[in-house]
Amino acid sequence: MKKKFAVILSMLMVALITLSACGGGSSQKDATTSADGKIKIEYWHVNAETQGGITVDELVKTFNESQDDIEVVAKYNPDMYKGLMQNLQAEIAAGNHPAIVQVGWAFLDYFSNNFEYQDPVAVNEKYDQEDPTFLKDNFMPNILDLAKDSKGNQVGVPYSLSTPVLYLNRDLLKEAGLDPAGPKTWEELNEFSKTIKEKTGKYGFYFQEPADNWATQGLLESNGAKFITDGKATIASKEGIAAYQFWADMVADGTALHTSWDEGMQSFVDGNVAMAYTTIARRESVQKGAQFDVATTTSPAWEGKEINIPAGGCFLGITAVDDEQIEAAWKFEKFLYSVESVAKWTMGTGYVPPRTGVDTAEDGLKKFYEENHMMKAATDQMDKVVPWASFPGDAGLQAEQILLDVRDQILGGQVSAEEGLTDAQNKINELLK
Repeated sequence: MKKKFAVILSMLMVALITLSACGGGSSQKDATTSADGKIKIEYWHVNAETQGGITVDELVKTFNESQDDIEVVAKYNPDMYKGLMQNLQAEIAAGNHPAIVQVGWAFLDYFSNNFEYQDPVAVNEKYDQEDPTFLKDNFMPNILDLAKDSKGNQVGVPYSLSTPVLYLNRDLLKEAGLDPAGPKTWEELNEFSKTIKEKTGKYGFYFQEPADNWATQGLLESNGAKFITDGKATIASKEGIAAYQFWADMVADGTALHTSWDEGMQSFVDGNVAMAYTTIARRESVQKGAQFDVATTTSPAWEGKEINIPAGGCFLGITAVDDEQIEAAWKFEKFLYSVESVAKWTMGTGYVPPRTGVDTAEDGLKKFYEENHMMKAATDQMDKVVPWASFPGDAGLQAEQILLDVRDQILGGQVSAEEGLTDAQNKINELLK
């Protein structure tokens, strides 16, 4: 019986191998090679059509047409960087590895703690014999350091750098008898919004509500709060509660719109909201869609306090695991960081270039900056930038979701800012123990 079982098992193994060779199965090589023999890699991003998605597709198309060895497939992930991290967990658990992924600054430590990644400087040195110091030569040390985790590891390369700005419908401001240059403080913005509602019947203000708390951090920390102190959540401080309640009160009295990010920005573009606070990366879509006199101004301050706004955007992490994929990932990444590609990325979004030489290059952004004044607000406030809060350890995804849930509760009038933030802070700190 044992001999008969061994023979049957042997026959089954031969059959499986034969089926695999004939296409009944696929090896890792098959899964990462296109029909025409090119190395196929995936580039995961969070850029919807209204926030750089069109430019992502253009860059990928240009790269794919420029050479014969590599085919890049762009994969859009909804729900911003939190959604991408969740999808990445599931994909890698299934044994699949995209080659390059966008990682939001809030998930820097979470990414380095939970995923296998390649040190980009080491990759540059190993796989680029003609230009082994490309990163060191084209990035200032403090910019490269933005993509180092709390242990000092170089996890990726900064790609998208942004700040939130205040978009203005100057026609609505003029109609309401207000200064078309916009408010300078949050308190003044509140008064503007009341006047707009009274004089025009339209909303005065929309504050972005994507699947992250980036802009919210700026609102609270500019009032003196801190999201994280000594590795613990401290969002429920007196200053944090006051700033959040300020926002909730504007929603409650009908002067501010409370809705999803896409719907809120569409309402602004449609002329139903006078002021919108969101990333400069929405500049192109707003500029193309608005049928009114649109402008941007710098982030408002709280009266008597300094502005602190988190650096938005992402870095690129290489998650490929075999040599062929890693080398292909590097070639595509280097293409994305060329002067021409970075310039196209900035013009198609509004992100501030992370590498040197783009602002002044004739084939870069020199002419674009001279002609496009909406970018000035973002570049003028880069000296106010602070790091995007990244919760330590493995709690990043859960902490972010807790803060998103409490945002809906506070703005929906279910709880006060004090009650909601205190509960959220306690929950996050339990996770961090």
